[in-house]
Amino acid sequence: MEYSVEFRPAALRSMKKIPKRVLVRIKKRIEKLAILPPDPQITKIKGNNPYHKVRCGDYRILYEVHGNELCILIVKVGHRKDVYRNLTHSN
Repeated sequence: MEYSVEFRPAALRSMKKIPKRVLVRIKKRIEKLAILPPDPQITKIKGNNPYHKVRCGDYRILYEVHGNELCILIVKVGHRKDVYRNLTHSN
């Protein structure tokens, strides 16, 4: 079963700042994520939040899984050094 992928506006804005060759790899990784999501026990970010992460070289894709809707919401995409800054849960 394939998940649908949605993006937060901030994630789309941050993707515009990423170099093109890296962005191609990130897009392929997001497509792969929609087809076969990784184990949530492994990708869960520590703390009291709903976020998961997946690596793509030096970049990270932060997302939420909405299993009842079969939806993956891409929250943030960025370099590993600063992608976790100002990460707040808004519901």
